[in-house]
Amino acid sequence: MKDAAEQAAAENAEPGTRQDDAVAALEQELETAREEGARLREEFLRERADLENQRKRMARELETARRFANERLLGELLPVIDSLEAALQSGQGESAGVREGVELTLRMLLKVAGDHGLSEVNPVDAPFDPELHQAMSTSVDAGKPADQVVQVYQKGWVLNGRLLRPALVVVNKHE
Repeated sequence: MKDAAEQAAAENAEPGTRQDDAVAALEQELETAREEGARLREEFLRERADLENQRKRMARELETARRFANERLLGELLPVIDSLEAALQSGQGESAGVREGVELTLRMLLKVAGDHGLSEVNPVDAPFDPELHQAMSTSVDAGKPADQVVQVYQKGWVLNGRLLRPALVVVNKHE
């Protein structure tokens, strides 16, 4: 019944008014469609930016994992390096061939470790840095500046900028 009443009212209305109403309705639909399109475009751009940020974050995490993948292995090799260095320091009476072999082994091991991002922290005569050094004791030497490392008990090691083992040091203090 409603459709018949609307149709009769539309037939009785002036022809210009019907067209104006139809145009107004179409303009309203067009405006609604434009708003919906703008909303969907904004949502799409936001989602695209989120995906790009996630891709970049995953790439950074992958690079970090790749750089520090050998951290455990290299950390376990540090006592081997320490032992070879100690052998070289204490092996004064050994034959030249054995000493040369130990030196060569140590150089090769340090080269492989260095190629994988491992670097030595040997801070003799450098200022004490609590980020890289661990003070084991202090000494008093008026001839050296305060907070200067005067002796290294054990070298420290850094892997790609991350501290793997702090250097164990003696720090100069003034009275």
